[in-house]
Order: sequence, then C-alpha cells, then structure tokens
Amino acid sequence: MKGPAPGRLALAHVAKLRAYEPGLQPAAPGWVKLNTNECPYPPSPRVAEAILREVGAAGATLRLYPDPASRVLREAVARVHGVGDGNVCIGNGSDDILNLLVRCFCGPAAAAGFTLPSYSLYPVLIGIQGGGAAPIVLDRSMRLPVERIAASGAAMFFLTSPNAPTGVGFPNSDIEGILDSFGGLLVVDEAYAPFARENAVGLLAGHSNLVVVRTLSKAYALAGIRVGYALADAGVIALIDRVRDSYNVSRLSQAAALAALGDPDHHLKIVYKIKETRDLYIRKWSEGREWFTFPSQANFISTEPRDSLGRAGPGVARAAHDFLFSRKVLVRHFPSDALTASCLRISVGTDDEMLVLDDTLDAWLKAPPNA
Repeated sequence: MKGPAPGRLALAHVAKLRAYEPGLQPAAPGWVKLNTNECPYPPSPRVAEAILREVGAAGATLRLYPDPASRVLREAVARVHGVGDGNVCIGNGSDDILNLLVRCFCGPAAAAGFTLPSYSLYPVLIGIQGGGAAPIVLDRSMRLPVERIAASGAAMFFLTSPNAPTGVGFPNSDIEGILDSFGGLLVVDEAYAPFARENAVGLLAGHSNLVVVRTLSKAYALAGIRVGYALADAGVIALIDRVRDSYNVSRLSQAAALAALGDPDHHLKIVYKIKETRDLYIRKWSEGREWFTFPSQANFISTEPRDSLGRAGPGVARAAHDFLFSRKVLVRHFPSDALTASCLRISVGTDDEMLVLDDTLDAWLKAPPNA
C-alpha cells in the first residue's frame, strides 16, 4: 500500500494517546450484565410512544435536522432544576458535555485536574486536547482533599460525585469549600446524583465557577439514547455553545429525553428500587461476608472480595472477576489504581440478577482457592 503511515501524519500527542476502554458489551445472550452501570429497568413507556410519534408516517421527520439548540429540552431541564434556560446546554450524552468543557478550558497552557480514582475518560479527553493533567490521589478514607484541589493550579477540575468507581458521595460543604477558594472552573460530574443524598445544583446560584453535569443514561434508563446536559452560569453555557457541534442531539433523542423527564413518577420508582437493592447488598457483603465495601451513593457497589482463606488483594479480585466471567456474570475490575485494584465494581441489577451474582460468588468461595 502506497502513502505515508498514518501514525507519522498524526499530531504527536494523539499518536501516543491511549483510548478510553468501555466495559464489555456482549452480543451473545445469556449474560448477567453488571459491568457498565446501566439501569436494570426499562425507561418510562412514554419514551417509546414519543419516539414513534417523532418518526411519524414513513419516518418523514427523519429527513429533517433536529433543533440545533435542543430548545424545548433545555426548557424542560431548566424547569426540573429551577434554573433559567440560559443556564442549560444539552449534549450527546454527558461525555459530549465533558468533551466540550475540555475544548473550552483545557490546553497545553491550561491544565485540567481530576481525582484518582475517578472516571477514566477525563485523562483521555485532556490528552486529545494536548492539555496538562493535574491528578490528585485519594486514599481509602475517600475524604475530599479540599485544600489540595483548591491549590492545584488547574484551569478546570473534574470532580465525580458520587465518585466512580467507589460510589462515595462528597458533601456540599466540601464542594463549596473548593468553589470559594479555587481559581478555576469546578466541574461536578453528577452522573449518579439521583441515587445520592445530596447534589451540587443548589450551589450554582452563588458560584459562577461551578458546572454541574448530568446524564439521562442511569436513573432515566436512556443509556442507548445518549442525552446529557450541563447546568452552569450563562457565560459558561455560551462558551460551550460556541464549540458544540451544530446538531449534536438527534430528533429521536430529544423526543425520548422530553418524554422521560415528563414522567417523574416512573423515574422516582426506578431510583427507589435501585437504592433499596444497593443498600441490601452493601449490608450483605460488608456485614454478612465481612468484605470491605465502600458506602456507595450510586447505582453500583465497589467491594473487596476475600477468598475462602480470608485473603484479599488484586490477585483475589482478579480471580473472583474471572470466575464470574466464566459463569457469564459481568462485573468490572480496575487493576491500574491502587485504591481499586483489590475491589470489584458491581452495577446494581434486578433482584434476579443480583441473586445469580451472589450465588456465583458463593460458588467461587467453595471452589479450591489459588495457591
């Protein structure tokens, strides 16, 4: 094949970039899928109805571009959170919003910070932009290092609350402490906030350097639709809109999101059920099995398995992960971070799925342990 190697033509920082690795999405049936924090329950029935209405006779509306600003959806999100329309930007999933923020506020001369552990997409987005990274390492106490974040010198700092992959939620008092002393933009990524005890939306009115990012993937069961949004000062939203793709959210996605937001009773039932199941298994594993388990406020649980000899550690976690995988039960293991290497992150599933998971863990404990 003639022509130069593509790697030689790419920007140097892109050629060295390691892409984000999403959780496995198996095509074959029969898996218990507890690895990507999807909602185990279907969305509101209004969603399918809205999509069918939008498609219309012979899909006539699909030949037309969607509303580029997602104006009706912005208005609906604004009503949900008690903010103005100018304080909302809609994205193709919350990942789109995170990417837009990096485009605006990160570069070779403007570092972006994040905690370790946290969402592993952050350093990828920063790397794509050629920006500097300012990571701050957490310990098992999961206390938020307010002073270190405030003094990080970053132009923007990503804070996942509740944290992924531990599920620990950070109190608003700590978040406000950062906002009051941080010279950059604080992005509180609240993908899991509907399952938490508090959230940072109420801090927006008094802090122009706060951005709250939300998604409809988790608590609204719309991961396949890809809708997220930012809540922020109107000046920040205007900047995001400058770099946003013109038609970043499809007609069907806008219709589905509006329908989901319009059925708050269904949404609250999902949240209540997931929290109930989550808390049951936190107690079961922390008290019944005596496994260290983070006090999750998300729709997943991070727990440190112990084998039949009472051993814990990265090797034990990998052995448990692989045993579950061999029985077609999917969970996540994050060996690259010292805080998570000995743990499994398990999405909260239906009652039946969680029972299969727990029975399979029982079988692992009864199997001969590795020497």
